[in-house]
Amino acid sequence: MDWRDWRSWPARITRLWRSSLQFRTVTITVALSGFAIALVGVYVSVSVGNDLFQSRLGQVELDSNRATAAAQGILDASDASDRVQVQSLLGSARSSISAASSSRIIAVFRVPGQDPSTAAPQDFSTFGESTSVISDELRGSVQGEPGKQFWQSVTLATDDGGEVPGIVVGSQLTVPVAGRYELYIGYNLGEAEATLFFVQRTLLFAGLILILLIGAVTWIVVRFVVTPIRVAAETSQRLASGDLGVRIPEKGADVIATLAKSFNGMADSLQSQIKELADLSEVQQRFVSDVSHELRTPLTTIRLAGDLLYDQRATFPPATGRTAELLHTQVERFELLLSDLLEISKYDAGSVDLETEPTNLVHLAEDAIDGLRSLAESKGTQLDLVAPGGHLDAEVDPRRIRRIMHNLIGNAIEHGEGKPIVVSVDSNATAVALSVRDYGLGMSQTDIGHVFDRFWRADPSRKRTIGGTGLGLSIALEDAAVHGGWLQVWSSPGKGSCFRLTLPRTAHGALTASPSPLPPDDAGIDTRDTGAARIVTGGHHA
Repeated sequence: MDWRDWRSWPARITRLWRSSLQFRTVTITVALSGFAIALVGVYVSVSVGNDLFQSRLGQVELDSNRATAAAQGILDASDASDRVQVQSLLGSARSSISAASSSRIIAVFRVPGQDPSTAAPQDFSTFGESTSVISDELRGSVQGEPGKQFWQSVTLATDDGGEVPGIVVGSQLTVPVAGRYELYIGYNLGEAEATLFFVQRTLLFAGLILILLIGAVTWIVVRFVVTPIRVAAETSQRLASGDLGVRIPEKGADVIATLAKSFNGMADSLQSQIKELADLSEVQQRFVSDVSHELRTPLTTIRLAGDLLYDQRATFPPATGRTAELLHTQVERFELLLSDLLEISKYDAGSVDLETEPTNLVHLAEDAIDGLRSLAESKGTQLDLVAPGGHLDAEVDPRRIRRIMHNLIGNAIEHGEGKPIVVSVDSNATAVALSVRDYGLGMSQTDIGHVFDRFWRADPSRKRTIGGTGLGLSIALEDAAVHGGWLQVWSSPGKGSCFRLTLPRTAHGALTASPSPLPPDDAGIDTRDTGAARIVTGGHHA
């Protein structure tokens, strides 16, 4: 993974989230744990900050009250009467405040609104640039209620130009001769803030370490749980792909081991049943093949005798001549049925080999039409061949494709009700398609779902005119599939039917689309109207 390609991270993380149960579990656990730890950390930080502030505030109020009382005691014990004495007395009071309190930030302001006095000393402040932090609200409270103490949270400026949190406590002093003065003492809370920051850093570091530990523990625990599940998933995939001998290793006696035992038991049962079905299918295929082969010898003898009788039918009485004709017809149909059964048994056994060669489907279609033209004329059916495509050669087995065409055109003649039949061959660079379109009765939705079933007939009472066996479309479907092609049908009652064979132009080529439309262009329906007609591919609705 290229970490510099950061634009692809979201897509990769999304794929990892979808594909990895372990990643999802660890991510969710870490996220929820981190959220819980963050809530606890915020609560602890706020609680510690409030406790530090309240503890420091209590100390500040006691310290300020003690310093104010000491200064007032000095002022009350003095008999100063002139400005110099009062100034000296107030200096002693400030020294007493500094000695009695832990702060050197002091401000003394004469309460406004008093009578002017020449003995009143000037205001004094060591707040420096922080004098403005003494708000009008605090001064109003101190001025309005003598004898009480008030405080306010502020931000104090330090000597190095920085800022620290602080508290300003205000009260009143009564100075002899000069009157009432406001006393403000500022306390620096920098140490409490540093303590709070230390606690917060400790909580943050401990929280990160805890989240990493939780993630690591979760990863290890989930790995122990997910690994057997992953093994079970891989085993089931191999089992589904046909590897029936694969099993899950059984270790221990926990629930995972129980799952492995149950899965292996199911696989054993499935393997046994599949083997039984395979053996039964093989027996059935061998039986059909053996019977078909064994019947050929007596059938050949019957055929020779039947041909002899058929050739001499003119010399027989009428009833005997008719019997010879029926015998000849049924022997031909029996022989065709045996050939079809042998062909079906080869497909069922998977022993079909193609003999491909470059073949022009137009020529095959012409040969098939010529071979069935006499049957079409007897039905009053006109056969037309349309070949607009430019790539008409394909690598196919001509014998099997000729058989498909013969079957499709013969069925169209039989069910076309004497109406014209259009055989179309079209192609593109990758595929070639043959369509047989008739305008007969068509089929219902139920019928076209079974059109490729073996021995199925749309109308069992309808007489066959071309000696079919009921296996033609099934064999045609297998012939198309072994070429990697499609055999599809569209039909609608009263509008006829259209069978379309699509083949890749090269052996082992892949099909993506057919060059011939289905439903046909002259169907006269909306192709989205599934209630009017359906397209069926290989016996499955498409």
